Amino acid sequence: MLYILLNKPYEVLTQFTDEHGRTTLKDFVSVPNIYPVGRLDFDSEGLLLLTDDKALQHRLSDPRFKVPKTYWAQVEGTVTEEALGKLRRGVKIKDGLTAPARAEVLPEPAGLWERSTPIRFRASIPTSWLAITISQGMNRQVRKMCAAVGLPCLRLIRARIDELDLGELAPGQWRELAPEESRKLKAKLSATRDPANRKVAVKGDKGPQAAPRGSVKG
Repeated sequence: MLYILLNKPYEVLTQFTDEHGRTTLKDFVSVPNIYPVGRLDFDSEGLLLLTDDKALQHRLSDPRFKVPKTYWAQVEGTVTEEALGKLRRGVKIKDGLTAPARAEVLPEPAGLWERSTPIRFRASIPTSWLAITISQGMNRQVRKMCAAVGLPCLRLIRARIDELDLGELAPGQWRELAPEESRKLKAKLSATRDPANRKVAVKGDKGPQAAPRGSVKG
């Protein structure tokens, strides 16, 4: 089975076809019969996992498995302790009350690429960076959380899915997971228990995978 990490660029649909001619994953990844795990909004950037392992895809997308995902959010305004406290306790958004998040002020990420469409800054208002880790999957959740605490989100980058991170991937580049990476991910999900405290097995784990067939692709 294949497990691919892609750094999804800004304004790319998290799908392989589009009847309106917009840029899709097909413009960057030519591997057949793989599908994205979860979604990453058109106007968001960063880490996306693609696979043909349907069991793993389902479990990583299912909120009950509480797979942590970390985002870097560039926000308008200065981050206060009050705002951080609200994010850490959970905030009320249109979709409901969010679960407590890990949130902290982040220095601007070193070596961050320029976005294809520049951010629109307001000269009179400073911007800040936040690192926010959630395990839910509400629609545009991080953006709504930031807005709810008075910090409109200007740019959003998914930096990490569980223990997998962007590493040196530039926008549009991808790589296959190493055998040890996919093994660890499956093992962790296999050990997860559902709300009834029953162990949930990940089917189809046949041990170490074959060596990756390629390095970073762009």
